[in-house]
Amino acid sequence: MVSIAKRKTFLTLDAEALDWAKALDINVSAVAEAALKNAVTNARRRQWLQQNAEAFAAQAAWHDRNGHPLADIISFPVGGSWDA
Repeated sequence: MVSIAKRKTFLTLDAEALDWAKALDINVSAVAEAALKNAVTNARRRQWLQQNAEAFAAQAAWHDRNGHPLADIISFPVGGSWDA
């Protein structure tokens, strides 16, 4: 089993939301961790897309000039050449 390192931190959260979470037996730490992981994933994705935008534009321009190399395969309707 892999052990994940954890670190204590302090958060300032809405008091009423915390009271409701406690009343509803919601694990605030788990919710905060999941939300943080989601935010990090989304930020890393946006960063990656921004860092690679030039390459995506170059690829799109190449496809505009030359067409897609698999156009004959991917243009078939469902059940076309993929089943062959």
